[in-house]
Amino acid sequence: MEMGSKNALAIMDDADLDLAVATALGGAFGGTGQKCTASSRLVVHDAIHDEFVERLVAAASALQVGHALADGTQIGPVVSAGQLKENLQWIEVAKQEGGEILCGGEQVSRDHDGYYMTPAVVAGTKNDWRINREEMFAPVAAVIKVGSYDEALDVVNDTDFGLTSGIITRSLARATHFRRNAQTGVVTINLPTAGTDYHVPFGGRGSSSYGPREQGGYAEEFYTIVKTSYIAAGKPE
Repeated sequence: MEMGSKNALAIMDDADLDLAVATALGGAFGGTGQKCTASSRLVVHDAIHDEFVERLVAAASALQVGHALADGTQIGPVVSAGQLKENLQWIEVAKQEGGEILCGGEQVSRDHDGYYMTPAVVAGTKNDWRINREEMFAPVAAVIKVGSYDEALDVVNDTDFGLTSGIITRSLARATHFRRNAQTGVVTINLPTAGTDYHVPFGGRGSSSYGPREQGGYAEEFYTIVKTSYIAAGKPE
């Protein structure tokens, strides 16, 4: 069972910022944020925080919201009126908690009927805020500023969930340490948290998953009934 997530993407001080922005953009807003693997927490090193956020806001603001089959559309509608209402409520929660909405978070109208909203970037957030503790399933990315790699890893792991996590870094040593110590079922290095392959196991830790992994060889467990048999041999004739 997959039971929710609050995935984090850590952007380190040695990150390729072009790659970092593209990765965060796709991970946070792909599928209109309606993915269990979406990067809803962006954990950013303070050395590159301001430049990263500036670039991310510019890129998010430029995304085209519209009908999913229309030419040029990059962000489609959310799934229902109820989901849109909930998404907009999360924007209000972010404001009340002290977050700064740098772009998006607004309902918009298009020629074709649908539940459209602009992708939002929220800056100045803390990891203990509701928007960073609860799954939203919305095109909303909350930025958390940290002062070091160690702090970033602590923030990534400071959650009840543990489905996916990722890091953007040029350091192989740092990437290796993150891969081993991030407490999630899926870890990505210089890739979006929202990409998975069907031939490998998928699932999380903590409150994210229960039972055997989906997909890959581990999925056989789900479809297999294990039987243990004991046989006492009789005396040979």
